[in-house]
Order: sequence, then C-alpha cells, then structure tokens
Amino acid sequence: QVQLVESGGGLVQAGGSLRLACADSGRTFSMYTRGWFRQAPRKEREFVAAINWSGGSTYYGDSVKGRFTISRDNAKNTVYLQMNSLKPEDTAVYYCAAGSGSIYSQTDYHYWGQGTQVTVSS
Repeated sequence: QVQLVESGGGLVQAGGSLRLACADSGRTFSMYTRGWFRQAPRKEREFVAAINWSGGSTYYGDSVKGRFTISRDNAKNTVYLQMNSLKPEDTAVYYCAAGSGSIYSQTDYHYWGQGTQVTVSS
C-alpha cells in the first residue's frame, strides 16, 4: 500500500523549532515533487513549501519564508521540514504530499500523508 508517513509534530513554545519528516512507505517517490501543506482550524489548507525531485529547487509560502526549510534525502526516501522561529499562527495539521504537476496546486499532488499536529503556544 502506498503511504506517506509524517512524524515530528508536537507542542512547542513560540520562538521554538520543530523538524517534521515524511517517509515513503510501500513505494518510493524520489522522482516526484514533494510538498508540505497545512490546515489550521476553520481555515482552508494552504501551501507551505515544496521541493523538486532532485532537491535543487525549493519553494515557500510567504508566511514561512526565512523561517522554514524543506529538504529531501532520496537515499532515505524522506522529506523534511525544518521549522524555526515558530509562531502561534503556525499551529495547524501539517500534511506531506507527492505530485508531478504544479508546485503550488493541491490538486496536482496525488499522494498525501495522514497529517501531523503542530501546536505553538504563546
């Protein structure tokens, strides 16, 4: 069964850091664009970051630029999201995804993880 499995979420104080990981299970997505999205309560899911298949190009949402870093290790079939200087407004369920179309469009990501909760306290 094809799966993307997120880990690393949790509770952190404002200004702190967390690193999320998304591991492939069942197949490898090394040739796919990989993205992170998030959904806060009562809000639509939004783009956070993405990385192309080689890791040579990265993309970020305006709200996380300069604070978050996406990376991938294709040998380990894992994608990471390093989150620094966290703010209460970063509180959300974070989802990883794999796709082959538009970097920013959720509809072009065909494989999704179950999500991991990130809570930032003030």
